[in-house]
Amino acid sequence: MGWGRAGMVAMLLGAAPLAAWLGLGWRSAPKIYRWPEEVPPRPVALILGAGLRADGSPTAVLADRVRAGAALYHLGKVQALLLSGDGRSSPYYDETEAMRRLALRLGVPLQALQIDPGGLRTLDSCRRAREIFGATAVVVITQRFHLPRALWLCEAAGLEAVGLAADRSPYGPRRLWWTAREIPASLTALAEGLLLRLGRRDSR
Repeated sequence: MGWGRAGMVAMLLGAAPLAAWLGLGWRSAPKIYRWPEEVPPRPVALILGAGLRADGSPTAVLADRVRAGAALYHLGKVQALLLSGDGRSSPYYDETEAMRRLALRLGVPLQALQIDPGGLRTLDSCRRAREIFGATAVVVITQRFHLPRALWLCEAAGLEAVGLAADRSPYGPRRLWWTAREIPASLTALAEGLLLRLGRRDSR
């Protein structure tokens, strides 16, 4: 009987991340857009960091996010791009500077770019967009597998958020690993988002 209870507890614990991932995916689906032309206008596009190559240039994932943001800007869907990533952990590693350079090459004017070097995690990017940059409504730009978690955290931070999927490259087999990684990350994000909502409610 004891092993039966232990097995049941283990099964429930194992199912919790999958349930969180499925729940966030279901919840976010109506707010995710595939093409820039479909996105409802918002003042700001929040572009999340995604790593650099050894030479300091954006990875394919990050470059696709910046390209999607530039497309929104040129369509008049947003008035500014908030580039949020890791620009602090090392003097030799600056995602936001690489994003800024690419956005400028894509024709986005400097005055339309806002830089957040403190976006070390998705949660940080969402909180800082609201608390530091004063955003209230955003288009979150990241890949499709990441959007459910990102939208949940941004909404928990007090942002009215929709998402644009920046999947413009094949990415290869790494996509499977990234998607699998979202399952446990979704449970963590669910807990962090609930705590963030409670904190905002208590501070009113």
